[in-house]
Amino acid sequence: MKKRNLLKKGLVLGMSMMLLLGSVSGCGNKESKKDGDTVTLTNVSYDPTRELYEAYNKIFKEHYKETTGKSIEVTQSHGGSGSQARSVLEGNDADVVTLALAHDITLIEEAGMIEKDWIKEFEGNSSPYTSTIVFLVRKGNEKGIQDWDDLTKSGVNVITPDPKSSGGACWNFLAAWYYADKQYNGDETKMKEFVANLYKNVLVMDSGARGATTTFVENGQGDVLIAWENEALLTLKEYPDDYEMVTPSISIKAEPSVAIVDENADKNGTQEAAKEYLSYLYSDDAQKLIGENYYRPSNEEILKTFSDTFDLSVDLCTIDDFGGWDQAYKDFFADDAIFDEIYSK
Repeated sequence: MKKRNLLKKGLVLGMSMMLLLGSVSGCGNKESKKDGDTVTLTNVSYDPTRELYEAYNKIFKEHYKETTGKSIEVTQSHGGSGSQARSVLEGNDADVVTLALAHDITLIEEAGMIEKDWIKEFEGNSSPYTSTIVFLVRKGNEKGIQDWDDLTKSGVNVITPDPKSSGGACWNFLAAWYYADKQYNGDETKMKEFVANLYKNVLVMDSGARGATTTFVENGQGDVLIAWENEALLTLKEYPDDYEMVTPSISIKAEPSVAIVDENADKNGTQEAAKEYLSYLYSDDAQKLIGENYYRPSNEEILKTFSDTFDLSVDLCTIDDFGGWDQAYKDFFADDAIFDEIYSK
């Protein structure tokens, strides 16, 4: 447990730094966020979306100027999804959140900062793009990793982030659990044993998905990274001769969610701009950009044009198979739930 404690200390320090940075660059009152013809938005997002939103902000600024005659600047913040949600609760002045899973946004809603039924405000459960969970291995795949059961074998070192702070890690866990469910016909004792064996092989559990990628790719630790598909594809683009992506037989349809933080947007006078920022993610131009950044467009017709990029035949479960995010979080990731039970062993 010593390594876990160190990670928790690092997470607390990281959150403090995010809050400090948010108070400098993201927080402000109505006057500071609407300066004449220039609007400023703060987008609090999760770990691997840096590149996507850097590209999206450029085309959105052009769109906003053309349609309103006003200039807009977007400030980005990134980190583990759960940590990012907590930072908003603790003062990060987000106008919009674009997080890894709906539960993290629900936490902000329950604090009264986001209107109820936010998930119905935009199409597809307010998920303008999806992803799935894959394995990233080193070139040659020396350990012969092909499916989830290979991650439980002796001598296989796994890198995956911590579900207590990372939304991607929650999707990772649920995909592994669903595989075990199919393998053992719902025998929960065997399912817990399977997932426990997988987590026994976890060498490093970072606080966020991008940190886990850094551990695997830049620091050279581990034999396999359980990763967002987009994160794995981006790594292959940057290091084509060094890594391979393995798609397991069963994975999960991951739905990152977006929402307006109504309390902040109302205070900052940015409600209209925030809505347009999230709505434009569904435009054809943005959907194509989403695919180019290795996320799966929610527009099915545009998604099909990326069939050479994504394996569209993989068997994907959904969060509905776990009773929705509120139930899944209660069953697996709340204090003393299944993840804690497994990890404590």
